[in-house]
Amino acid sequence: MPARLRLLRLAVLLLVVALAVLLAVVGSGLSGTWDAVDGRDAPRTVSAADLNLALNDMDAQTANILLSSGTGGRGRAEVPYAKAQNLFGEARRTASRELRILAVAAEGDDKSEQTVASLTEYFARYEELVGRALEEDARPDGKRAAVADYRTATDLVSGQLLPRARALVDATDRAFQGTYENARMLLWVQLAALLALSVALLGALAVLQVYLTRTFHRVLSPGAAGATLSALIALVAGLVLVTTSAEQLRVARHDAFDSVVALSRARALAYDINADESRYLLDHDRRDRYEGSFFEKSRQLYDAGGSGLPAYRSRLEQTWRDYRDGRGMHFTGEFRHELDNITFPGERAAAERTVDAYVIYQRDDGTIRSLVAQGREAEAVDFCISWDEGKSNAHFGTWMDALGATIQVNSEAFDGAVRQGRGRLVVLLPVAAGALFLAGALTVLGIRPRLVEFR
Repeated sequence: MPARLRLLRLAVLLLVVALAVLLAVVGSGLSGTWDAVDGRDAPRTVSAADLNLALNDMDAQTANILLSSGTGGRGRAEVPYAKAQNLFGEARRTASRELRILAVAAEGDDKSEQTVASLTEYFARYEELVGRALEEDARPDGKRAAVADYRTATDLVSGQLLPRARALVDATDRAFQGTYENARMLLWVQLAALLALSVALLGALAVLQVYLTRTFHRVLSPGAAGATLSALIALVAGLVLVTTSAEQLRVARHDAFDSVVALSRARALAYDINADESRYLLDHDRRDRYEGSFFEKSRQLYDAGGSGLPAYRSRLEQTWRDYRDGRGMHFTGEFRHELDNITFPGERAAAERTVDAYVIYQRDDGTIRSLVAQGREAEAVDFCISWDEGKSNAHFGTWMDALGATIQVNSEAFDGAVRQGRGRLVVLLPVAAGALFLAGALTVLGIRPRLVEFR
């Protein structure tokens, strides 16, 4: 009889230890996952997206500087010129900062290191070309040479810098998705192991309770009963920890960060569209090319059909009215992706304000192209680059503010999911571990008096 009691005690203690080890592995894995998600994968993707945006903004502002500079400084539109210079400087600093961040993050990954190295090299070349264009533009007869240098610079952006920056966004986002999928799969395996070991522990405690009751003619063994209750608490805490962590990971990755990535791509594309509009006005020889580029990129944001810009704008207005009137979403593109993934309070209103502002921006583009067609070039340039209320750049700023607010809703939701995931880990893991320790201790204390009887 003492041997059987010791054997049951050993079985319970081994299962307690096994569960404690499993929970330690779960806790360590979750801590590492949240560190990777919050400290590596998400920031890398955001940095790559910010680099993409900054490159587009630099190129757009270079075109705006050349459009507003006049001839050798004479006839300069002072406010748009100063604004374009300030925005160019901000974008340049952002691009330089993100390149440094990405270079540090890429250490140890040969492919990423090569991508960042080539981006840095091409960025230096781009800065050189832009600097030369601006120097040429300061000369009384230098506008044509400045436009030629700018043309080479913008080709470098579109042909080398932007494809690499977009590839980096995709690569870092895939890495995040890989981290997420691996973590979720591991959590479900750990959940199955937790259930199996917990059932075994509760079974062993039930056998111990029955054995003590029958052998010593007791209705209930307090030690075994307390150990069983503690084991149940540990099981519940472990189950809640694993399942809620899996759910918070899903919220962080898919509900929140999928939208952050889609909207960050949309914002970078918006700056590229705005640049195409300025390029169209600056480089007369390439107007057809930049108009076509503007159209194709617009369709990536919001595709409602139409074989050219006038038809596209008509379809845009009609389909957006249909959506606002509750007649469904008859369009595709990045904005549709976001509207299909509305999850958080305030997100739908922010997304709708973004598309409202986009519709206004597209109307402004129609005004610009209409003025050019009428030969009113100076008016078109003024309407495009002016930040006065009711003009294109002011409406572009409103659009970007709305888009930024939508990104902010999802970024805050991502941060909230990470905080909740870490918080549950900090609270539930000690509860489960403490309950397991108590189960083991109560088992030992509950059996000890019975063993003493045989001495």
